[in-house]
Formats: sequence, structure tokens, C-alpha cells
Amino acid sequence: MGLRYAVGGLGLAVMAFGGFLLVREPEPWRIALWLAGGVLVHDGLIAPLVIAIGALCAAAGLRLRGVPRAALVVAGSLTVIALPPLLRPGGVANASVLPLDYPRNWLLAMGAIGVLMAAYAGTRAWARARRRRSTAPRS
Repeated sequence: MGLRYAVGGLGLAVMAFGGFLLVREPEPWRIALWLAGGVLVHDGLIAPLVIAIGALCAAAGLRLRGVPRAALVVAGSLTVIALPPLLRPGGVANASVLPLDYPRNWLLAMGAIGVLMAAYAGTRAWARARRRRSTAPRS
């Protein structure tokens, strides 16, 4: 119980320090707006999508409901982190600021998450089927 209070106190201290830094900014409303946008994206898009996919998997009788939900959490988190370069205006004055093709790289990362999710689910299903065959009574 003491550890819980210590971690909670540390969290409150870090939040207070963040609030202090926010108030010292020349335009704190821009940062507050960005943080509020992150909360809205999470609560309005990512969380309902993860819940809906979990419910659809349960309704379909899939045993690996956690796999697509975990993939969606990772994909959603990566998308939120990648939003600034993805939403940047057209060209930039300094080509070294954002030198990569961020939309293409984001799509590649989303594809990799999908492939890894499918490979993991397929491997688990194959192992389960193999285990069933090995423990099935032989006639």
C-alpha cells in the first residue's frame, strides 16, 4: 500500500511540474489544446474502436480477442505520435526538418502491425490445432 501512495505522490509531483511549465509558456492554450485533442482522439476514436473490435471478435467466437485489440492499441498510439509530421503543412523552408516520407512510413508501420498480428494469431491457431491432434484419442 505504501508503494501505491509513493507512486501516486510521484505522479502528482510530475503533473504539478508539468502544470508549472505549461503556465510559464507564452501561449499555454496551444499546448492545452493539443493535449485535449489527444484525449479526444483516444476517448472518441481509439477506445471505442478497440472495444468494438473486441465485441465483434467475441460475437464471432474468436478465441484470440486480445490480439486484434493489442494491435489496435499499438496502431492507435503510433498514429497519435505520428500526427504532427502527418498533418504538417505542404512544404517546409528547411528540408532537413522533416526529411522523410512520413505518410508512407506510417502506412508501412500499420502494415507491419497487421502482418505481425496475423502471424501471431495464425501461429497460435496452428499450435492449438496441433496440440488437439496430438492429444486426440487414436483409433
